[in-house]
Amino acid sequence: EVQPVESGGGSVQAGGSLTLSCTLSRDTFDGSDRAWYRQTPGHECELVSAISNDGSTYYTDSVKGRFTISQDNAEKTVSLQMNNLKPEDTAVYHCAPRGWAGLGTLACDRGQGTQVTVTS
Repeated sequence: EVQPVESGGGSVQAGGSLTLSCTLSRDTFDGSDRAWYRQTPGHECELVSAISNDGSTYYTDSVKGRFTISQDNAEKTVSLQMNNLKPEDTAVYHCAPRGWAGLGTLACDRGQGTQVTVTS
């Protein structure tokens, strides 16, 4: 199985912005809605945002109005624009099928993820 490739993380001050990008395999991209997850040590793998084939989106409450998910069907990429970042957004971010939500840490165990660190 081809692992997802996430990029775009970094260290920013609170209020700053980052854009994450993920390239998925064709099978993974076409087979399920796409999603971003995040995890901090000792905590669950949290579903942050998702996007479906028709472009409908989902955001967890804590990021609504600050994060925007998008996708490029031709390139099989999913992006997450993150604005007004807060220290509590600090985590390793992963992309994976939305259907993996609720399956323990599965979505956060695939690929390297990309580290986002927000300092106050």
